[in-house]
Amino acid sequence: MKNTLNVLLSKLRMKQLQLLIALDDHKSLHKAAGVMSMTQSAASKALQELESMLDAPLFERSKSGMIPNQLGHCVIRYARLVATDLTALCQDVAEIRSGRGGRLAVGAIMGAIPECVVPALNQLHAGQPDLSIEVVEDTSARMLAQLDDGRLDLVVGRAAVAADPSKYQYRPLGDEPLSVVVGYCHPPLPRRDMTLRDLTDYRWVMYPSHMPLHALLEREMDLAGLGMPDNPISTASTFVTVALLQRSAELVSLLPSAIAGPFVRHKMLRVVPLRLKSPSQTFGIVTRKGGVLSPPAERFIALLRAQAQTKVPAKNDKTA
Repeated sequence: MKNTLNVLLSKLRMKQLQLLIALDDHKSLHKAAGVMSMTQSAASKALQELESMLDAPLFERSKSGMIPNQLGHCVIRYARLVATDLTALCQDVAEIRSGRGGRLAVGAIMGAIPECVVPALNQLHAGQPDLSIEVVEDTSARMLAQLDDGRLDLVVGRAAVAADPSKYQYRPLGDEPLSVVVGYCHPPLPRRDMTLRDLTDYRWVMYPSHMPLHALLEREMDLAGLGMPDNPISTASTFVTVALLQRSAELVSLLPSAIAGPFVRHKMLRVVPLRLKSPSQTFGIVTRKGGVLSPPAERFIALLRAQAQTKVPAKNDKTA
């Protein structure tokens, strides 16, 4: 291990890592060489030198082109991390020199955005008005992949969905309670508690099957002794969901309560008096274990944790 590290530190060139990324993207040495403005023989030599440093091949030749093997996938992932970090370094240096002051890329699950992410971002922006901020809203699994690639500084979501949660440091923040909702045009609902069986005549607006809230609704239906709704409308968009519910009294959906709240207050949605049996899902701050956070990321995490401590008793950090 030590010998390999010494060889890489003394001989590895950024051009070789860029070549690996190009090979992964194009599956062809000829195309990758063209992208890199290299001759094919020079590209072949650079790849051979890298494989010699690691003492193992990185690609297999197939009918579909050059396909990375298990070791190749591993090296390419770290090559992308290095390239992303260098890009971020150049951007940060340019912005700091121009007086604009750095950047922060945050991923967040939908339910954490209104009451958790937005207030902390507002505080951060007030203290660092020249900071460039990017917010990505997606599923935890997809955002963890972006975190792995270095495209996100941190994720406000769940680490437990990862294939290997131990890769991450996880600091719990709170819960994501859910509400069953209908459009405001829907006739007034009974004050008594309803059940999912009372909604069997409604058409559901549901999340796509790869999203966690789809699985949660499936579990709730199973606990109620019901099958999944027939002919649902599938969308991952909150805007589409609310627009559909507003236009029809025959539709029902499931939303994080923090997302539903503003629409209820503005008389766009109504909450169905229905208690779900599944416990609220928890979420927290997810970062790469052993990674170095930028000062804006450290500040943002401090704001998130201080904000959470004002709502619930402090919790110890843990790895998940």
